[in-house]
Amino acid sequence: MMRTRPLKVALLGCGVVGSEVARIMTTHADDLTARIGAPVELAGVAVRRPDKVREGIAPELVTTDATALVKRGDIDVVVEVIGGIEPARGLITTAFEHGASVVSANKALLAQDGAALHAVAEQHGKDLYYEAAVAGAIPLIRPLRESLAGDKINRVMGIVNGTTNFILDKMDSTGAGYQEALDEATALGYAEADPTADVEGFDAAAKAAILAGIAFHTRVRLDDVYREGMTEVTAADFASAKEMGCTIKLLAICERAEDGASVTARVHPAMIPLSHPLASVRGAYNAVFVESDAAGQLMFYGPGAGGSPTASAVLGDLVAVCRNRLGGGTGPGESAYAALRVSPMGDVVTRYHISLDVADKPGVLAQVATVFAEHGVSIDTVRQSGKDGEASLVVVTHRASDAALTGTVEALRKLDTVRGVASIMRVEGE
Repeated sequence: MMRTRPLKVALLGCGVVGSEVARIMTTHADDLTARIGAPVELAGVAVRRPDKVREGIAPELVTTDATALVKRGDIDVVVEVIGGIEPARGLITTAFEHGASVVSANKALLAQDGAALHAVAEQHGKDLYYEAAVAGAIPLIRPLRESLAGDKINRVMGIVNGTTNFILDKMDSTGAGYQEALDEATALGYAEADPTADVEGFDAAAKAAILAGIAFHTRVRLDDVYREGMTEVTAADFASAKEMGCTIKLLAICERAEDGASVTARVHPAMIPLSHPLASVRGAYNAVFVESDAAGQLMFYGPGAGGSPTASAVLGDLVAVCRNRLGGGTGPGESAYAALRVSPMGDVVTRYHISLDVADKPGVLAQVATVFAEHGVSIDTVRQSGKDGEASLVVVTHRASDAALTGTVEALRKLDTVRGVASIMRVEGE
């Protein structure tokens, strides 16, 4: 039987995403009612600039007092799309304390304080959903914590930032340099005026922390994620990648150790074979590749940002939370029972592509090979070219730990015949 009393929703933030959430709630009201089993009503919208005209939102719903809105007591669900740590953290906590469940798109907050927020939600018997925090419209969190709940996930590897993928794709397809590709991304609206959070990997690192925590049933904080940006990737790196039959992507990689006792989470540029599904992800799209024991290999692909795609994920969570509300229960909360050790980057084992500037004279290759051998790093292939006394030496290793590779590079820098280390890049997806 359909309930006639509406479920009341408070919206915190009415920017690009928030305004789309409000629009969809209005234009799809009948469908949402049918899917939930009760009407949903936008009961208030908290904003910083109340005088701005917001099409489709009644002026009397707009307030600058977000705290008073979430304290009302008649609010069933709070949708938080303001971002940042504060005041979002305090508002979400207050919402739980005053009887509301929460839907959030706040990756930074969830990566930093997700465990504490889950604890407050559980204490008050409320839901905390955040599908929109990781990959926009791509259904990812719900499959990981519900559809694959009976499986053992071993690896999650993906492109989770559209801005960086657009830039790297342009560099790959046109031969543009980093700055030129960034300028185009900015002009098209893919990059912010200050792109640091994207290009330095902060955005992807927050998402990696969330994904690793869900996939491995272990608390993984933002500080646990190794982060390396993509600003040093050059056209020469792409040329080297093409010679190996690869391209370059900024990847978020979360994986379980072979012995099953620990996990790692990291974000960095990497070469991946053109045969890998992630290599074909173009433009500002996102894709996440999941490997598990029973299901095998799965890939989730789609738009990872933008008002409408992100609002789609928010509304999906809103429907689920409202259904739980009507049923008198809650959905999945935090699952951290495994409590696996989060290993440092030094323990990560992968392949490496190292480009060295060396003197063009006999014996250099032997010296370099000796350094690799002394540090236990096995060489797969070597390519050397040069003239006029200077040369380039490109070494691709077999799998080695990051700690071993770091020691190797430090020793190489001490050789008189090595003029410099032009680039170091991991090779993934093989």
